[in-house]
Amino acid sequence: MSLIQVNDLYKIYQMGNTEVRALDGVSVTIEQNEYVSIMGPSGSGKSTLMNLLGCLDTPTSGEFFMDGINVATMGDDELAHIRNKKIGFVFQTFNLLPKSTSLRNVELPLIYNGEIKAHERRDMAIKALTRVNLGDRVSHKPNELSGGQRQRVAVARALVNNPAIILADEPTGNLDSKTGEEIMVLFDELHKQGNTIILVTHEEHIAAHASRVVRLLDGKIAVDEATNRGKK
Repeated sequence: MSLIQVNDLYKIYQMGNTEVRALDGVSVTIEQNEYVSIMGPSGSGKSTLMNLLGCLDTPTSGEFFMDGINVATMGDDELAHIRNKKIGFVFQTFNLLPKSTSLRNVELPLIYNGEIKAHERRDMAIKALTRVNLGDRVSHKPNELSGGQRQRVAVARALVNNPAIILADEPTGNLDSKTGEEIMVLFDELHKQGNTIILVTHEEHIAAHASRVVRLLDGKIAVDEATNRGKK
């Protein structure tokens, strides 16, 4: 069973009298432990596809199975549950709480799970921070960290629930090239450890870290191929 199975997915917006097909019949399969990059110019549909894969939105029509569960027809509460259990998000802007420590920021997704006790949350958060080499920064707030360290905190937060998928949206967009490469090396390591990673980017050198690239154009998949890394 594939981790993600998308069949004939459409997302249609009505802009006045104009029908905009943000996604126009997209079908794609992603297996467990794949490392996939989604690329495309502005307006290609990559952000729409990312929102659907992240269960942040629902399609107009089509099927979307995650771990064999059809999430295309789920309501908001059900989608929120799937997001919290199965998806770890990493955003371009980090999205950290500015007045909270690294530890508290990483604990945040666990707070919504009533089955996890406070001391367990702390242990899981420390473990996630240690995994991204920030075990010595648990008490630091975002303004006490570099941009790269802030993004590592965001990655730790994405990992803390042991999600099925890490979904990264332009994760190096706010970083200088050296720091961005360090974050991509971290993603490479996470992939080697068994994580499934879906990376949304417009930069070719960032996409090259993935083993497969899916290119969108006008709401359709124009290219779906292995990268040089995937061909090895």
